[in-house]
Amino acid sequence: MVVGAAIIRDGQVLACARSAPPEVAGMYEFPGGKVEPGESETDALVRECAEELAVRVEIGGRVGRDVRMAHGRSVLKVYLARLLHDDQPKALEHQGMRWLSAAELDSVTWLPADVPIVAALRPLLRPAP
Repeated sequence: MVVGAAIIRDGQVLACARSAPPEVAGMYEFPGGKVEPGESETDALVRECAEELAVRVEIGGRVGRDVRMAHGRSVLKVYLARLLHDDQPKALEHQGMRWLSAAELDSVTWLPADVPIVAALRPLLRPAP
């Protein structure tokens, strides 16, 4: 099981550019990762956001459907999240990050597994002015 966080702030969602492996470097994803044995999906997301972005988050409801990953061995589940305590994300494991409005979602190249989530997320974001 792989979990991702759609971190929303001021009507925009955080998109993170992969740094590896080479075939997907520069493509964007929602931060997150594998659920460890004995860990709940939401606990895994809190841990992954701390490890990847150095932020504390509160996890909300699911976004979109379960998405089968490209290799077929895992399923991606994405949850809404919000930053706590005015934390500012840092790209500790990614080559970059961008805050995207609904109008900007298509301005980056998303990993294939994240594409259906982007579509489900669009109505939850504030339109660009």
